[in-house]
Amino acid sequence: MHLHPESRPVVFRDRAADVAFLTRSTAGSSRTIEWEDGNTYPLIDVEISSASHPFHTGKARVVDSAGRVERFERRYGRAAAPRH
Repeated sequence: MHLHPESRPVVFRDRAADVAFLTRSTAGSSRTIEWEDGNTYPLIDVEISSASHPFHTGKARVVDSAGRVERFERRYGRAAAPRH
């Protein structure tokens, strides 16, 4: 009896960084790619990975929290103070 799905070699391609990783995963895909070793593996495209995520690359953006609050208030209105 198997309690866990079977893992197998899979290529994850980070579209933002144009980098691919060969790793093991239980994820499947109908798309395939020929890897550097000459073998063909399932291919899963991802929008972000450690190769492109600001936390891992050190290229974090500064977030303007005041501007975000103002945009939220413009969009949804300022909440009235609760009455006691």
